[in-house]
Amino acid sequence: MSKIRICLIGAGRAGEVHGDVYNDYVKNSEMAAVVDNNLEKAKSLVKKYSLKEILAFNTFQDAINNVKFDAVVIATPTSIHSDYVIKAAKNKIHVFCEKPMTTTTYDCDRMIKACKDAGVILQIGFMRRFDPGFLYAKNLIDEGAIGKPIIIKSLTHGPELPEKWSLDIKDSDGMLAEVNSHDFDTIRWLSGTEFESVYAVAENFKCPEIGKIFPDFYDTAVVSLKLRNGALGLIDSVCPCFYGYDARAEVVGTKGIMFIGSLQDSTTITCTKENNIFTKQTMSWNKRFHEAYISEDRHFIECILSGKKPVVTGEDGKKAVAAVVAANNSILKGKPVNIV
Repeated sequence: MSKIRICLIGAGRAGEVHGDVYNDYVKNSEMAAVVDNNLEKAKSLVKKYSLKEILAFNTFQDAINNVKFDAVVIATPTSIHSDYVIKAAKNKIHVFCEKPMTTTTYDCDRMIKACKDAGVILQIGFMRRFDPGFLYAKNLIDEGAIGKPIIIKSLTHGPELPEKWSLDIKDSDGMLAEVNSHDFDTIRWLSGTEFESVYAVAENFKCPEIGKIFPDFYDTAVVSLKLRNGALGLIDSVCPCFYGYDARAEVVGTKGIMFIGSLQDSTTITCTKENNIFTKQTMSWNKRFHEAYISEDRHFIECILSGKKPVVTGEDGKKAVAAVVAANNSILKGKPVNIV
């Protein structure tokens, strides 16, 4: 198998990021088809990737019936991830599924089992594990550079709200899932241990009009986590923040402290008498993690070709989903919740 043929399911922002990467940066892959319930969006991407218009489809089944491909990249609304993953597995198609993996641990188990039974790869889209800065930090932590981690803080502030489907917690698990799944995974990954319990509080400070439609909606949250090895975690969530895309972490160890990531778009800082000190901030997640997206998509192809296990598995996706569900539970109950 010289090239892995990819079917992209979901032609929105995340789907296009992956499509661009496979089309432009991953030499052992090629785009084979695009699926979206908005056929015009699918057609715009097949045109972008120099594919025939007939390779744009409304449904996954239509793509399966008409095109041969080896793998799918699923970038649809979270609540329907499990349907696509299980269908792909039943057709012996390898799966890359964007985060959040799904909305319930029950569906996570179904997805994991379907892929295991079919003998296909299942990789979840936690691209921070492939970011050079985060990887360097993880290696230093594992080497004991700052001693034993005792507090791990992670934040993601999104500049604008995601798609409308994400606003109803009942369908999406809310902003803690859509925006901060990465933070839950980052804390678990950097700590090298599992979650024990969570206490979360949330408010809707910026979007009162959404609260009138979805009373449980929140745009700001603080999440406190207890880890099984005794370490503590903290997640700071704001979306929309308006000022830019902000993804950073801080790790306090018994021997020192580590800062990961920056809001700055570059290391260049300008100072003039008229304008004071200024620099540009990062405005988009796809630009901030451009290298990471390339690395994680290359890794997916390498796993298919070699048969090796992905570094981000369905079990990793499930752990993040369990933590998000428990955090939302904590918000509703107003008390700490154990994470099962």
